[in-house]
Amino acid sequence: MFNTDWKPNKSSPVPLHKQITDFMKEKISNGVWTIGYKLPPQRTLAKVLEVNRSTIVTAYDELIAEGLIVGKSGSGTRVVNNTWKLLATTPPPDWNSYVKLGTHKPNLPTIQEINQAEFTPNIIRLGTGELSPDLIPSNSMKEIFHLLSNREISYGYEEPKGLMPLREQITNYLKTIGISASPSSILIVSGALQALQLISVGLLHRGSTVLTEKPSYLHSLNVFQSAGMRLMGIPMDQEGIQVRLIPPFKKQQNAALLYTIPTFHNPTGVLMTADRRKHLLDTCQKEQLPLIEDDVYRELWLDEKPPQPMKAFDKHGLVLYLGSLSKSLSPGLRIGWIVGPEPVVEHLADIKMQTDYGSSSLSQWAAAEWFSSGLYNDHLNEVRKQLKIRRDFTLDILNKYFSDLAVWEKPTGGFYIWLRLLPPLSMRKLFEMALREGILLNPGNVYDQQAEQYLRISYSFAPLPHIEDGLKLLSKIVKTIAK
Repeated sequence: MFNTDWKPNKSSPVPLHKQITDFMKEKISNGVWTIGYKLPPQRTLAKVLEVNRSTIVTAYDELIAEGLIVGKSGSGTRVVNNTWKLLATTPPPDWNSYVKLGTHKPNLPTIQEINQAEFTPNIIRLGTGELSPDLIPSNSMKEIFHLLSNREISYGYEEPKGLMPLREQITNYLKTIGISASPSSILIVSGALQALQLISVGLLHRGSTVLTEKPSYLHSLNVFQSAGMRLMGIPMDQEGIQVRLIPPFKKQQNAALLYTIPTFHNPTGVLMTADRRKHLLDTCQKEQLPLIEDDVYRELWLDEKPPQPMKAFDKHGLVLYLGSLSKSLSPGLRIGWIVGPEPVVEHLADIKMQTDYGSSSLSQWAAAEWFSSGLYNDHLNEVRKQLKIRRDFTLDILNKYFSDLAVWEKPTGGFYIWLRLLPPLSMRKLFEMALREGILLNPGNVYDQQAEQYLRISYSFAPLPHIEDGLKLLSKIVKTIAK
């Protein structure tokens, strides 16, 4: 009777038959199974390894094809070759099959193209959602690190929730926008995107449905989908998500939570009104629908301060609030935060420790210094001034070249103008033609499959002359395609 302690790992992304052939090759190459060794019958091996017989048949067929074993009617299957030369010529693993079996879905193809093209020299990035290098306060950053160099700071791991001095500073900052939160209810994360990843694997069951705006930045990612969840979009109007649609959507989809960007929404730039926020929070409380409030653009107001966060009025621990320095200060710091009920924050902190053992200690000390020194407020005043100039400049250029080609609304903050093209055209063709001409676009259909006629135009990143040149050339491309 054939016996072995080895069993294939059924939770591994590597196919079972591949694990079995690798196991058998090791036995042959190590001389454990010598030439002439009779392999167990397929049914016997299937029973011992606790797999289907068809899996063993596939494994045996691969070994026969490679010349290592041979099967003869009446005499069973035997080892006929164990030379290193033969084993060395075994084809390399099919990594594509491994990639397809991975649990995390790849980016959308267009997003992959955007990510690659962003580093093309001299390309005009009309959709990039980050601060221009000219708006990142490099001199103040040097000053911050100089201050830190003269202080006694730790360079090791921080506690699970993050550096206490930073969480204390965030507590003070949150008070200025109406949120009362102790340091113990704050988790430091490596940007708001990591916050979403932690929530997706730490709080939701596979098969859950997440409600969000339609369109939404969340649709351009596969964070929740990779964790086995579905996204369901709810239409917006000029005041934000249409709250009246939430109860029927929740009932129909058995939704687990709602994700929203109420302040200078990505990609539309819409600012949710105070009344709509109250209606949304009241509805979520009534429906017992937890809410993720992604507020990373809050400090980028250009005309007047936005309404207070919904978290400021949350009396039932319903809202998980996300903030970040990536949009307002520097994406390179990789510092964000989650604010929520302490048991939830502690659970997410435990998962984060299993993932990366904490965000960069040095970045956390730097972020704490930005808050405590007052330099962050000074920077925000300057960045708002510059973004307002950029927004108004971009709107003027759009009026000059797109008045008969598109419609749009004036954003009151954030980075984005949601541009709806009037001529019906192929967004894929527009994307490819623009890219050939050195213009990188963010098509609307990466945020909503039905937003085929939209572009997310950003005024935050490209130099102003590039914005003008890019939009002028883009208008010509649109006219060419629309003919």
